[in-house]
Amino acid sequence: MIPLSSRDVEQLTGGRLVAAAGDPDEPAVTGPVVVDSRLAVPGALFVALPGERTDGAEHAAAAVAAGARAVLAQRPVDLGGGSAAVVLADDCVAALGRLARGVLEWLREAGRPTVVGVTGSAGKTTTKDLLRAVLAVRGPVVAPRGSYNNEIGAPLTVLQTDPTVEHLVVEMGARGLGHIRSLCEIAPPQVGVVLNVGAAHAGEFGSVETTARAKGELVEALAPDGLAVLNADDARVLAMRERTRARVLTHGRGEGVDVRAVDVQLDGAARARFRLLSTLQSGPGTAGEADVALRLHGEHQVSNALAAATAALGLGVPLADVAAALSAAEAASPGRMQVVQRPDGVTVVNDAYNANPDSVRAALKALVAMAEGRRSWAVLGEMLELGEASRDEHDSVGRLAVRLDVSRLLAVGTGARPVFTGAVMEGSWGDEAAFVPDVAAAWDFLSAELRPGDVVLVKSSNGAGLAALAERLVATP
Repeated sequence: MIPLSSRDVEQLTGGRLVAAAGDPDEPAVTGPVVVDSRLAVPGALFVALPGERTDGAEHAAAAVAAGARAVLAQRPVDLGGGSAAVVLADDCVAALGRLARGVLEWLREAGRPTVVGVTGSAGKTTTKDLLRAVLAVRGPVVAPRGSYNNEIGAPLTVLQTDPTVEHLVVEMGARGLGHIRSLCEIAPPQVGVVLNVGAAHAGEFGSVETTARAKGELVEALAPDGLAVLNADDARVLAMRERTRARVLTHGRGEGVDVRAVDVQLDGAARARFRLLSTLQSGPGTAGEADVALRLHGEHQVSNALAAATAALGLGVPLADVAAALSAAEAASPGRMQVVQRPDGVTVVNDAYNANPDSVRAALKALVAMAEGRRSWAVLGEMLELGEASRDEHDSVGRLAVRLDVSRLLAVGTGARPVFTGAVMEGSWGDEAAFVPDVAAAWDFLSAELRPGDVVLVKSSNGAGLAALAERLVATP
């Protein structure tokens, strides 16, 4: 974050400075921008967002007591006797976005950072983490914490940037048309990475075709001198090359792409090794071949790694450095294919941060590869926001688990019941598939049934609550 005066905050947000602590033209904000008063530190700017359960304005005094020097709010706030600048805006979320855009414009006057936007139906957060790893070869990188990918998370990510940062990675999520376009207005990208188009959030988008239209807003925002990084293994993504003015770079497992993975093999922990081929001439050492050995679990990580590699190579990072960074990268965000070996011999795969049909299918395939003759468990909760397709998609997941020969299937929660019925209809028999109504019942069931050597995948949408179950399973001695 660059230092800002209270007058800067007023001008960039389009708000109104109603209280100043000291000279309004002297730096006041020297710390982070936060929306949680518990994260406030000396020099912070606290953005008092209104919410369904709590109003940030009620926590302004706590933020100031912790050292915040400025508050951005939608209504007058009580500072509890503390001293801080107060800027009022009609819409704090929009004002936060304007603040981020303004700060980024100031920074870009010096020619950096290069902004890399990432979107897709699945794999955004993992790819963002891989991009942070490969781009770090060139200098400091800012990327979101966890899945900060909406109209609040993206500006907060931008506002972590300072003049030393070479690359800013912005994860861009969407639940409808125009959402990514708005994020691109906050953080105009020089590089746009589109991973895939699937059934995630189908309830909001209405169709996969609408999802593709929304995801393509990222490459539409690129300037002619930008880079569009497209997954050629996904026809809907590859078609986006017609929607951008930027130079297009492609990656995939097949021929005719700029960056390719060949000779893909999985080890006993379902970690992929492959040969990385590049035809790009973006700088010294960007073309050629190199071996990659991922530390991430699941064959689907190859596509995420290719996306990160293509973006980095397109920006001139040498192939050898890209391969080394990919091979060294560990899982960086919680709840995404995190593998823990318990002392009792049970292996827990915590992939419970989020779920959609494509990511569940990929996780099931990884589970089977990791089990290798051991007993495999798929503990599956509801995939949210699938709309009218929800029952059929859950049913399909249950049937796939049977076809993949997953040893035991446990569906958790009413929304996941079609997973159980799908498995039964596909031919699961006896105790191979079971249904429990909630997380507490799932814990009791697993506590009684798990034995040393079992491999347990826990997967659901975040709102389904299985993350707590996964964490409890991991913590069991």
